[in-house]
Amino acid sequence: MSAGHHHRLFQPGDTVVHRLPPQCKLVAVAAFAIVVVATPRAAFWAFGAYLAILGCVAILARVPLAGILRRMVIELPFVVFALVIPFIGLGERTEFLGVSLSVAGLWAGWNILAKATLGVIASILLASTTEPRAMLLGAQRLRLPALLVQIATFMLRYMDVIVDEMRRMRVARESRGFVARDLRQAPVIARSAGALFIRSYERGERVHLAMLSRGYSGQMPIMGEISASAKQWATAGALPVLALAVLGVVW
Repeated sequence: MSAGHHHRLFQPGDTVVHRLPPQCKLVAVAAFAIVVVATPRAAFWAFGAYLAILGCVAILARVPLAGILRRMVIELPFVVFALVIPFIGLGERTEFLGVSLSVAGLWAGWNILAKATLGVIASILLASTTEPRAMLLGAQRLRLPALLVQIATFMLRYMDVIVDEMRRMRVARESRGFVARDLRQAPVIARSAGALFIRSYERGERVHLAMLSRGYSGQMPIMGEISASAKQWATAGALPVLALAVLGVVW
């Protein structure tokens, strides 16, 4: 269960960021996110400074800008929500290009978009420089709830299994001439999703029975220990400390 597992988000490297212990990076990113959330929405320059700090981290980690931008597609729901708020917001209105917008909605949309973008970029940098298994080791080292670590471990282990099952089902449909062109094919996709759920559920039951037969009692064995020196903690802490300095200037 704890065998090496590489995810396509991870980019192998030998930079100072890659070499940091995972628990240091997890704490640094979490602290950075807290500082960003605590920043007043009107401090425009502060968000620019946070972005510059993340840019320096990306340069140190040799994570290409194109890769970051491509993976930021996950933020699309937040972007859509932030763009809709000014139109549906209440209170004082303002005119922009002949369109009536809510002032409070504009502030709220900017607040969500700026902070969500910074959080997503920080998460992408973490995923790009830390193996998924190492993140679990770091979470275990930080004494996070064991049940949450187990759930994350199982999800990581079987995510690619489920994706591969989806690929085989897609190949089977296409080999029979199926092509999803419009909504008329939606029932077929829905039945495939249902079949995938049943197969995944049955596979999970078989795995659970296999684990019980091997003595599983609700506790997973310790996957390993990764120690961190004071210097490594200080290096990782530079990210939230710099962000905190920016916030101190704002306040």
